[in-house]
Formats: sequence, C-alpha cells, structure tokens
Amino acid sequence: MSFNHFDVKGQAVMVDVSGKEPTLRTAVAEAQVVMRTETLAAIIEGRMTKGDVLGVARLAGIAAAKRTPELIPLSHPLAIHHAAIDFSSDPPNGVIGIVATIRALERTGVEMEAMVAASVAALTIYDMCKGTDRGITIREVALLSKEGGKSGTYRREGS
Repeated sequence: MSFNHFDVKGQAVMVDVSGKEPTLRTAVAEAQVVMRTETLAAIIEGRMTKGDVLGVARLAGIAAAKRTPELIPLSHPLAIHHAAIDFSSDPPNGVIGIVATIRALERTGVEMEAMVAASVAALTIYDMCKGTDRGITIREVALLSKEGGKSGTYRREGS
C-alpha cells in the first residue's frame, strides 16, 4: 500500500486508505490574530457592531473542519466525531489565540481539519472586525499535536 499522492504516471491521485484500520485520531492546531488593543477590548466587551465575534468564529471554524475535503484537494472526507474551537486573549498585546481540536475514528489523520478550522476561525475574526481595524494580522497557523495512526504521536516543540 503506497501513501503517495501521485500514481506511477506522476498524476495526482487520492491516497487509498481503504486497507488501513480505523484508529482514534486527534489533532490540535493554533492560529493567532493580532489587532489593536482597542479592537480586542471591544470584542471581549461585546461592543463590536457585527455582533458576537468569537461565537461566530467558533461556528465558522467547526463548519470549516467538516468541509476540509472541499477546500484541500485529495483530502479524504472524514466522519468528524469532535470539533472544538477555544479562544484565549492577551489584551496588552492585542492577541487572540485560537486552538482547534478535531477528533475522529478514521483511517487517516485529522491534521488538515484542525488547521483549516483554526485558519477559518481566524479569518472570521478578521472579517467581523475589518471595518474597525484594517491592520489585523493573522499569524502562526501551526499544528501543535497529533495522536493516532501508524506514525503515532507528534508534539510541536515549545507546545
């Protein structure tokens, strides 16, 4: 069984994972959204004109995780069993931290689903706040950890 995205002719193909046994897979990814401290204060205090920024971003991230195969070519449609988006804030530095956790009993990993979820949650925060703060920056989208499958556990250094 080859786990390669190219066939013998060099053409892109979806990896055949049908021979693998399902295992519990978990992936955690993060993103950071940097903005003016005044913008972050308005989000925390519920004063943004577009409404509940973090609530909408949470729903967007969860929905995005479920739609990853529509966005990332050759990724497998997965039955996601758990999706969570958690936020932290660093008011003095104007930073919202986003952590996306995805879990599924599947034949292939959920890393892309976690990274898409964190990314779309960050983009949603930008979208809802851009009228107030055009200088918002999204940074540090990264996989923090993954568990399950043949390759076992991965933990990003410093996480």
